[in-house]
Amino acid sequence: MEVKIVKKTDIGKLPIDFQDIGFGKIFSDHMFIMEYKNDNWSNATIEPFRKLNLSPAALVFHYGQEIFEGMKAFYQLETKGVSLFRPEMNAKRFVKSAKRIAMAPVPEDYFLEALHKLINLDKHWTPKTLGTSLYIRPTEIATETALGLRSSKEYYFFVILSPVGPYFTEGFRPIKIYVEPNYVRAVKGGIGESKTGGNYAASLIVMDRATRAGCSAVLWLDAIEHKFVEEVGTMNQFFVIDDTIYTAPLDGTVLHGVTRDSIITLANDVGYKVKEERVSIDTIIETTKSGNLTEAFGCGTAASIAPVGELSYMGNNHVINNFQVGPISTKLYEILTGIQYGTVNDQYGWNVPIKDE
Repeated sequence: MEVKIVKKTDIGKLPIDFQDIGFGKIFSDHMFIMEYKNDNWSNATIEPFRKLNLSPAALVFHYGQEIFEGMKAFYQLETKGVSLFRPEMNAKRFVKSAKRIAMAPVPEDYFLEALHKLINLDKHWTPKTLGTSLYIRPTEIATETALGLRSSKEYYFFVILSPVGPYFTEGFRPIKIYVEPNYVRAVKGGIGESKTGGNYAASLIVMDRATRAGCSAVLWLDAIEHKFVEEVGTMNQFFVIDDTIYTAPLDGTVLHGVTRDSIITLANDVGYKVKEERVSIDTIIETTKSGNLTEAFGCGTAASIAPVGELSYMGNNHVINNFQVGPISTKLYEILTGIQYGTVNDQYGWNVPIKDE
């Protein structure tokens, strides 16, 4: 893929205070963008970060053809370089999401090349301390101007970068999550395992309610019986019951999380027992009360690993492990972040260095 690079000509936005960057509020100097027309991807360009010029009749605004990915690049504390974490999984998931909502898939090699070239140019935007990273947001949107209900014939694929701190202000400390008993996030046969904006838009009404209740996230139940735990809106969810780690199976309603896959691999290799099976919210509440449920944590690209210290369900609050971080989540967090920041041996080959060009 030929990429035209238009370097920023005015003064860049650096330096900034990397100690107070929040999450997703600051953006690097450049972006990648290319377009799909006439059954072909073309005009790949890296240029100064800018607003998009779109017609109000662009199909993305009317029928929601939009997908995105969430990824991170990490500063390597020992080699002083920058590495991506398992980017090939995101490239494959991006293709899968596109096909599910009838969009033109971005070839995986184009996707990966775009990341490498953009990050190589703006790698100085990568924060250098634990708990920080360079967040990457690849996105595809329908741009054809039409009002008839059909799939678009034209698209933009773009990538933007944002230096970020922890997703939750709590950092690696327990959060409180709200269990939603009525609304649902996904149904089998739907788009629950696709990373498309509509999934998240439908969750916002409950997220607002959770925030008012003092919770940081929402735990969703299945759409049929409203009893089996599935995932948190921004994370896959794990529970430790009688020394076994449980997480919902990938049955079409749960996102195929990159961090989820990594956690399961690490947990098995450390020697923990992991089961991918359905667990009811009644079982979660009962084992929390009995003490058999000793830990809970969510995981995702944005949040890494987030310990859960309390569940709010049907007007009652249920505290887990005295609102303390447990040993299993601590161990997995240390190994995962150690690999990501280059302080633990990456025996899996998950880190992919950004090479100078």
